[in-house]
Amino acid sequence: MAQRFLPTAVRTVVAWLLGLLVAFPLIWMALTAFKTEMQAISIPPQLLFKPTLHAFAAVQARSDYLLYARNSAITAGLSTLIGLLIAAPASYSMAYFRTRRTRDLLMWMLSTKMMPAVGALVPVYLIARWAHALDSLTALTVLFMLMNLPIMVWLLYSSFKEIPNEILEAVRMDGGGTWHELRYVVLPLSVGGLASTGLLSLVMSWNESFWSINLASANAGTLATMIASFSSPEGLFWAKLSAASLLAVAPIIVLGWLTQKQLVSGLTFGAVK
Repeated sequence: MAQRFLPTAVRTVVAWLLGLLVAFPLIWMALTAFKTEMQAISIPPQLLFKPTLHAFAAVQARSDYLLYARNSAITAGLSTLIGLLIAAPASYSMAYFRTRRTRDLLMWMLSTKMMPAVGALVPVYLIARWAHALDSLTALTVLFMLMNLPIMVWLLYSSFKEIPNEILEAVRMDGGGTWHELRYVVLPLSVGGLASTGLLSLVMSWNESFWSINLASANAGTLATMIASFSSPEGLFWAKLSAASLLAVAPIIVLGWLTQKQLVSGLTFGAVK
């Protein structure tokens, strides 16, 4: 009994230590958000202090948090919805109507994620300026959708492949067409895959900062833009920066916590191997 208990206890302690190590930056950011600027930069760091909401009040006074949060919700939500509408039929076609080029197409789509975003900054910026779409929610929504589309196609492709062909053959024998297969069989049986794919896309769009900072400012800026505004030539205001960061990540952390089962099931579905 003792021999079994010891390895279990060791694994538990190691797991907790690794968990705390991973969560430490987030915990330290949350603590710093409730400090004054002097407490935030004090050496040695103050672990015991009187919490204050001064940094949060300063963030709200300097920038409209609700506006940036609304922009993040709109761009992340719409890009995910549009991406699912495109990725679902594309993945269905690749999963059940394979051709010689299907695998090459999937690999090419995935390879586009390997290109650094800065490599496409200049042409994308010029296109957005030509289309009068700079600092607009439309440009960010389209970019977020295109950025996540390869991953969404791969995830849904793997999810659809798990559906037995015998079920689809039974639908065809009953006279059902492609639309009936997709609507009444494939999509209902892939609700878990659709949910996890949508949640993952939503999280990635919410956290995207590169395009938000370079293509948006006051009107269409997301929460990433708001956080970047707290970096100034005078230096970093750590308490205010931590408060702004906590306000930005809090909604997506809550969403991820509530939907962690769907996220884990989607990521472990064998989509990206």
